[in-house]
Amino acid sequence: MKLNPFNLVKSNRGKQSENFRHAKRGWKKRAPQFSFSKTVLFLCLLFLFLPLLVIIFYSFNASKDTEITGFSFVWYQKLIFDSAPLWHSLLNSFIVAISSSVVATVLGSLAAIGVSWYKFKGKGYIQTISFLPMVLPEVIMGLSLLIFFSAVKMSLGLFTIFIAHTTFCLPFVFLMVTARVDDFDTSIIEASHDLGANEIQTLTKVIIPAIMPGIISGFMMSVTMSLEDYVITFLVSGPGSTTLPLYVYSMIRFGVSPVINSLSFVLIVAIGLLTFSLRKGLKGFVAAH
Repeated sequence: MKLNPFNLVKSNRGKQSENFRHAKRGWKKRAPQFSFSKTVLFLCLLFLFLPLLVIIFYSFNASKDTEITGFSFVWYQKLIFDSAPLWHSLLNSFIVAISSSVVATVLGSLAAIGVSWYKFKGKGYIQTISFLPMVLPEVIMGLSLLIFFSAVKMSLGLFTIFIAHTTFCLPFVFLMVTARVDDFDTSIIEASHDLGANEIQTLTKVIIPAIMPGIISGFMMSVTMSLEDYVITFLVSGPGSTTLPLYVYSMIRFGVSPVINSLSFVLIVAIGLLTFSLRKGLKGFVAAH
């Protein structure tokens, strides 16, 4: 049998062209391609974290202004040993944030369960009104609370800030728990009643554990919003009730001290460690429920 040299040339060309196509396809996969979504994500992360990096950088700067003079821990020393008013305002912020968040979480969770599952006249109006504090400007809400405290002749202080923050955080807890309650399987409640559980036992042992992820999310959001609130706190605060946002804003008139930068870095590290330490526990808890 004779071999045709033209057929050999054609077969070799076919193999070469096929290998070339595979190589070209692999190069296209490995070649860096422009991604608009990744670029936008990078810019958003840069916009969010660049100010934090600037704060951390200047917390170790020896100079009080923006001039870079050298690495130093002098502002951390002043933060620890010479910043009693700052620590006092931070303590007030944590007291108000935790106490108001606990009360708002309890009231908001119970309100979400009652409004979602029970039928009564005016239910739609209550659901609409409950979201008003979320959409109203903080100035309007702060002024309305200030007028109320003045009408009942209540002296301004930490207690009035506590009431204002509870009122402000309550709708957010209500919204998050309501979203969890709407996805709840009501057949579990019927099963608990068939097993002889009363209303209190069903609430504490069936309903609350099932909606606990929403309750935890509402509590964490309440703490965050209470810690960073300034407008409402400014309007309803009194002597001796300065919180951290009020203290920091009062220092802006004289220039922001690098001590605030040091405190910011300490809070960033503390919150980061707390978040990573609770991450696995919260993931396991949410997966179990």
